[in-house]
Amino acid sequence: MILINLLPHREAARKRQKEQFYTQLGLSALLGGIIGGAIFTWYQGQISSQQERNLFLTQEIAKLDAEIKDIATLQQQIASLRARQTAVEDLQAGRNLPVYLLEELVSQLPEGVFLRSMKQENMSVLMTGTAQSQERVSELLRNLSNNSPALTRPELVEIVSANAAISGADARRVANFTMRVTLRKPAAAPATPATPATAPAAGKV
Repeated sequence: MILINLLPHREAARKRQKEQFYTQLGLSALLGGIIGGAIFTWYQGQISSQQERNLFLTQEIAKLDAEIKDIATLQQQIASLRARQTAVEDLQAGRNLPVYLLEELVSQLPEGVFLRSMKQENMSVLMTGTAQSQERVSELLRNLSNNSPALTRPELVEIVSANAAISGADARRVANFTMRVTLRKPAAAPATPATPATAPAAGKV
């Protein structure tokens, strides 16, 4: 017996193909959605983790900034204390400078040289005096240049010859001079001041 299929098999095959296509398309879309969701979730986790690290770094940087500010404040306090210590040391050293200067001048003034006035500005000392001759002034310059550990860079500002009255009508030729010298600060200020009997021995201030 011969069987003849009179149903529209081609349309049924196309229908099955369409159904398979839509099924596969739906499965692909579902799989793509799952993969996309997984990737999105992974990226969100990475972003969240990075944000946590950024927040931790920001907090640590803030702590370091506070510590740096404390260190800067501490350094300013240390510098201020050092400046005060230096000022106190300078005051203690400068308190004995006049005595130190007088002792040194007593030891360096040659005979025949007398000081009339002396003015100190910081470490510079301007002296005016009278000498029996210009050679005495030159000797004083040599003493201050070569023999004095306390006075340095002597400079003769002016020297003028004049007549000095000795007694009655007698007069003597003398040299009036002005001299500038630099005072070296002593490493340790002398503990014992000069006795009053020693200072007038070499000159009058």
